[in-house]
Amino acid sequence: MSTRPGITIIGSGFAGLGMAIKLKEAGYHDFVILEKGHEVGGTWRDNTYPGCTCDVPSHLYSFSYELNPNWSRMFSGQAEIWDYLRACVAKYDLEPHLRLGTRVSELEYDDTARHWRVSIENGEAFTTNAVVSGGGALHVPSFPAIPGRESFAGPSFHSAEWDHSVDLTGKRVAVIGTGASAVQFVPQIAPRVSQLHLFQRTPPWIQPKPDFVFSTRAKRLLALPGAARTLRTSIYWAMESLAMGFAVDPRLMKTHQRAALYHLTSKVSDPVLRAKLTPNYTIGCKRMLLSNDYYPAMVRDNVEVITDGIREIRENSIIDSTGREIEVDVIVYGTGFKVTDTLKDQRIIGRNGRKIQEAWQDGVEAYYGITTAGFPNLFFLLGPNTALGHNSVVFMIESQVRYVLDCLRLLSRTKARAIDVRPEAQRDYNDRLQSRLSRRVWNEGGCNSWYLDEHGVNRTIWPGFSFEYWARTRRPKPEAYELIL
Repeated sequence: MSTRPGITIIGSGFAGLGMAIKLKEAGYHDFVILEKGHEVGGTWRDNTYPGCTCDVPSHLYSFSYELNPNWSRMFSGQAEIWDYLRACVAKYDLEPHLRLGTRVSELEYDDTARHWRVSIENGEAFTTNAVVSGGGALHVPSFPAIPGRESFAGPSFHSAEWDHSVDLTGKRVAVIGTGASAVQFVPQIAPRVSQLHLFQRTPPWIQPKPDFVFSTRAKRLLALPGAARTLRTSIYWAMESLAMGFAVDPRLMKTHQRAALYHLTSKVSDPVLRAKLTPNYTIGCKRMLLSNDYYPAMVRDNVEVITDGIREIRENSIIDSTGREIEVDVIVYGTGFKVTDTLKDQRIIGRNGRKIQEAWQDGVEAYYGITTAGFPNLFFLLGPNTALGHNSVVFMIESQVRYVLDCLRLLSRTKARAIDVRPEAQRDYNDRLQSRLSRRVWNEGGCNSWYLDEHGVNRTIWPGFSFEYWARTRRPKPEAYELIL
């Protein structure tokens, strides 16, 4: 690269674009956005599977300063959200800052020069004062370690890399996994395939989705001054109330569990199938899902729910744990993403040549999910323990963006070259965080979710209300940081 930007943003999803917008607003124009893809959008560019929608209402799953009164429905689909992000790029004139098709291969901090060296996969490199990692966690597909997976002769793909060239009409399709993506695409493909074999390891808790189309009149009303803001605020507090069971007492989740059980019972009359679809863990310890058409898809004659494990995959079939051979034409993996490993696998070298893997050898952690000791001027958006199980992560992103800007302002005021969180501040914060998490729903009810790392430690979820996180990140505490001159 020919320029040396003051600030480098990695990723162009909600996090990266939100950071860029607020940098410009604060008067920082010397920045670049590096995007590995050839278009902006992050997960909303990549995930194009049938039925892909957000499970947070659109008026809340959007920037608070860029409200859209014209959302087509309460829960908008992938294409509409992607359009929203591209519209933000145009409105805030971010195009000149974008470097598309640019994948970062390594970040290395120079202790003497007090800057970061950013290496690009194509061999180029440049230096920058600060790095904001906005790559997110839901972008590296996770595949199960099933013997023979590579030997399958027919088409096979992950839901996040949907192969639209494969016509599923009349095909025998195996779907492995029953997470959030599968709950959306299975009802879409079930009517087209000849047979759908759904391999389920753990059934999800599913509640009805309060979705509806906004009429033209409703959109006109929402365009009135304050109307969209009022709706957004109402949705926020309604969703925030769900955190009572997360943040206060897991027993408060029983109401949600009863609602989910009623939804299942009302849609699935067959007691054998209903038993297969009934979770045996406390609701909320895994991601709660919303769907009106998943259970109706389960009762179709051409859909089979298989709860036996998979022993191996062969050239044209799948062998389950009982030895039964099931012939299939296509395999679709709805097996989620590598969440806790996404950050840990990056090549980041901090102070004194310390690699991020060394810093996180006991588990991925950061101070408020944003800064990590030993890595000055490196900020994470949607970093460790900042995801939510009940509300919009865009709200969390905005809180983190504000925090990063305050850190940059602190550098400007003090004339320091870099800012690094103190190890003792990070340790104290994470000890208290994990103590809270150990008493919450994610660690109860025999639950093993993608929220947990290989040691069973929750490195993903924020344990409280989102407004609490907002309040705690209102201002960086100068005493928690070392200012490097």
